Amino acid sequence: MQDAVRGFIALASQVGLNFDFLASPFELRMWLDGMTTTLVLVALTIPLSLAGGVVLAAALTSDRLWLAGPARAYVELTRNTPTLVQLMFTVLVVNMLISQAVGGAQNNPLGAYFWLVAVVSLHVAALHAEALRGGIEAVPAATVEAARGLGFSRLEVLRVVELPLALRTALPAIVNNLVNLVKLTTIGYAVAVNEITYASLMIWTQRDNVVELMIVLLLFFSAINLAVARIGSAVERRLAVPGYGQ
Repeated sequence: MQDAVRGFIALASQVGLNFDFLASPFELRMWLDGMTTTLVLVALTIPLSLAGGVVLAAALTSDRLWLAGPARAYVELTRNTPTLVQLMFTVLVVNMLISQAVGGAQNNPLGAYFWLVAVVSLHVAALHAEALRGGIEAVPAATVEAARGLGFSRLEVLRVVELPLALRTALPAIVNNLVNLVKLTTIGYAVAVNEITYASLMIWTQRDNVVELMIVLLLFFSAINLAVARIGSAVERRLAVPGYGQ
């Protein structure tokens, strides 16, 4: 394995690329940990954002103002402010207030990693909610009335009729949001979460190999998002209803 790594470093150097950090156990471990952290972040934030989107969409389409009003305010605030600003606010303000309330940072179990997962998930959940809201409102009124005529409650209509149909309409937008979510995990560098961007930054400040690591970062995120897009397309074909939403 080490011979293969040294061979790759030598081959890359012949075309002017500096991958010497691969020969450093400390830097290589930090970089691989960053890659793993990014993959775990994606695995955590995707289901959390989808669950949050469903809850928010249900609130947005509710006929109860005490549900729809706060949900609409949250969605507008989230969509209209940068995700990085939201992350910095939660880490530097909200987390500080929590630390003060529990008697100091040493008693606060919440760290930058937690807030990164929460902010990215909730930010993308707001985007999912808008996509699902549009899908719910696109469900034919006759379909909803038929379900109510069968004795379905409002919650049952939403769960059994509106959300399944809305998902089919909103799925392309949701997949696009998930692609954006993968890219948003990179904002963790701003609060020193050791994801792949932060790890690469630490390496290139020492070795001046920005070009090389940026190439790897582009390929890494392209591969993840290609997988997300392909899975999304497969799900879209699987859930397609002939004659509906086409």
